[in-house]
Amino acid sequence: MEPSTQRAKVMLMLSMLVFGSVGLFIRYIPLPASVIAFSRALFGGLFLCLVAALRHIHLSRKAIAANLPYLLTSGIIMGWNWIFLFRAMQTTTVAVAIICYYLAPVFVVLLSPLVLKERITAAQFGAVLMALCGMVLVSGLLEQQGSVPITGIGYGIAAAVFYAGVILCNKKFRGLSAYESTIVQLAAAALVLVPYILLTEDLTRLSCTPFQLALLMILSLVVTGLTYAMFFGSLPYLSGQTIAVYTYIDPITAVLLSALVLKEPLTLSVLLGAILILGATLIVEFSGRKT
Repeated sequence: MEPSTQRAKVMLMLSMLVFGSVGLFIRYIPLPASVIAFSRALFGGLFLCLVAALRHIHLSRKAIAANLPYLLTSGIIMGWNWIFLFRAMQTTTVAVAIICYYLAPVFVVLLSPLVLKERITAAQFGAVLMALCGMVLVSGLLEQQGSVPITGIGYGIAAAVFYAGVILCNKKFRGLSAYESTIVQLAAAALVLVPYILLTEDLTRLSCTPFQLALLMILSLVVTGLTYAMFFGSLPYLSGQTIAVYTYIDPITAVLLSALVLKEPLTLSVLLGAILILGATLIVEFSGRKT
């Protein structure tokens, strides 16, 4: 029996709530960002393969082959996107990291004239200015003593730029299902992270407790694999605008968990910056689109 629209909304809401908890796991797993990203890509991808098999979802080799250059490129970019996002969460507050990360749609707008040959509308230009003002507030530059580490902000912005690259690559896909694109992207991300980890990390010195290892597996299998499956399962039954609005549950959840669970400082400046940035991305989602 196919899920109703109401059930699809519940699935999407739950998936966004779970995605918003990623920062908690990153804070309690004492491993390099690249190792966490590799685990998430490898085991999350394998879990999605299992879900596809159990649900008898056919993966078209022809469609994958036709889109392979963009799939591999986006997968590699996704790997770096996760590294920078996790590093941001490790070097600044989760709230600031995720707020910076949500600049990605703004970077898509800025890059669209070059990559997609699309014109920037007046509303989108206004959204870019809003996001820039929000970024100034989040950075703490207007305060006498900036309390936000500039390195963490840099990592967050880098993550947003790489995620914008993933979005732009995805716009080039033709005839691919969500499962086909995501499974190949996760596989590509895992493959590119292997040599990077071998070159940059001393694996013999890495260690974590059984509890921390369990958290890593939950992050990889549940927060990534199972939650992606819920997310994809909800999409066919919802409109694009509904999906766009519900995705904002993710950053709001992350900001609340940062303050309530991790007890990280949440200043008025950061809150105002978050409102401007998330508002800007919402304008981007609803402006200049026919579908």
